[in-house]
Amino acid sequence: MKLSLITFAILGIFSCKSSNSMLPDDPDKPMNENSTDNPDQLTYLALGDSYTIGEGVSDAFRYPSQLITKLNAETEKSWATPTVIARTGWTVDELDKGINAADIAGKTYDLVTLSIGVNNQYRGYPIAKFETEFEQMLLRAISFAGVNTKHVVVLSIPDWGVTPFAAQSGRDKSKIAEEIDAYNRIKAKICEKHAVTYIDITAQYRSLGAQPDMLAADGLHPSAKMYGLWTEKLFEEVRTVY
Repeated sequence: MKLSLITFAILGIFSCKSSNSMLPDDPDKPMNENSTDNPDQLTYLALGDSYTIGEGVSDAFRYPSQLITKLNAETEKSWATPTVIARTGWTVDELDKGINAADIAGKTYDLVTLSIGVNNQYRGYPIAKFETEFEQMLLRAISFAGVNTKHVVVLSIPDWGVTPFAAQSGRDKSKIAEEIDAYNRIKAKICEKHAVTYIDITAQYRSLGAQPDMLAADGLHPSAKMYGLWTEKLFEEVRTVY
């Protein structure tokens, strides 16, 4: 199947410029939403890439926003608007730079989620590099949670190989799956080492991720409905802590 112009545009989500920086679909999409200063509200920091920023859906339907809406509706706690530091295409080291640029040094949050790694896999970075960088990033996330590991949750990497984008790109889907499994094993191992909750969303994504209603218009990123499934998994974990 020949790639359309739209498909080549989508490639910008994962591919890089000559400077090796990632090229987001919407560079004007906000990287960081500041939560309220109301001391009576719990705070949430969401760190990640396109899956966190919600590429292809409105801000209200990305999983950090859905999670806060559900927590406010179904628990007695009051949560502030999430602070989101994420951008389409970011690798772990680019997220690290993004955090530095966000001016949140010294701040702590009641909840920190971390979803990162798919772009490291897509670019073919050495898995040993990912292992080192991910552990450093997880320790940084823990510090933002006030060194309370119970307040940190890590999401596994979805298998984008099941999507129509992957089929059109000609990439080897079995190789994508193998690499993502290897990355996720590292994430799970490091989370266990540091007593951090690790949520597997990959198996569910492989089962449902190719369905039209689970996809954004680009045929690659999740729809609001898929983010809703991730929200349910996060909610079940978070509600037990607060």
